[in-house]
Amino acid sequence: MGKLEGRTALVTGASRGIGRAIAEGFAREGADVAVNYTSNEAAATEVAESVRALGKRAEIYKANVGVESECDAMCDAIIKDFGKLDTLVNNAGLGSAAINRPKVADATNDQWQTLLAVNVWGPIYLCRRLIPVLRNADRSDIIMISSIAAQMMSPGYGVYAVSKAALEAMAHTLAKEEKENGMRVNIIAPGLVDTDMGRKIVEATGGGDLSDSAAAMPFGFVCTPDDIAATVLHLCSEDGRYITNQRVTISGN
Repeated sequence: MGKLEGRTALVTGASRGIGRAIAEGFAREGADVAVNYTSNEAAATEVAESVRALGKRAEIYKANVGVESECDAMCDAIIKDFGKLDTLVNNAGLGSAAINRPKVADATNDQWQTLLAVNVWGPIYLCRRLIPVLRNADRSDIIMISSIAAQMMSPGYGVYAVSKAALEAMAHTLAKEEKENGMRVNIIAPGLVDTDMGRKIVEATGGGDLSDSAAAMPFGFVCTPDDIAATVLHLCSEDGRYITNQRVTISGN
């Protein structure tokens, strides 16, 4: 029996990268998974099929988490389909590349809104809608996927860092507010990860191909989505039952 047998999780941005690794990891540990995606239905279907191949239930839900009406419709469908939910992984996000990495003073309102809509308002919409549902579970978890950018505050990444810092502030507060309801709320802050976003970061900083960065990494390899997923699974299992209100930085440092 897996460590998450009987659990039901919503993973946003689950069609690729870190989200896919988390969704498939949940299934391996016995959980049913609601797979959220924004545009790539084929990729989301592939993830759902992978979950089902592991003997667990999976359904896919198209929703831009930065749009409240789409979040509400998705949440309604998930509750109707699964009848319950006890785990929310707010993974969907946009990186600085989506707005061409402007300096803070140069960023337009549209650039701010683009990142804040998905990285901050999306988790707000989903928490507001789903926390009343999570409260019904004996044990529930919310995982916020942040970024080391919120600690480094590097030039060109300011708008992104602000969005992730806001996400972390929300998580720390929720952890205190919802503890009495058996809810654990934790943050994962990855450094460089072998994902589409990670490759864009390396390219933008003149690092060439992501594989060329391996030798410079702390342990001689680039972090993978599975490395992130492993910590998420630990936090959501009984192994992590006494862990809440924490930010786990996964950067090799």
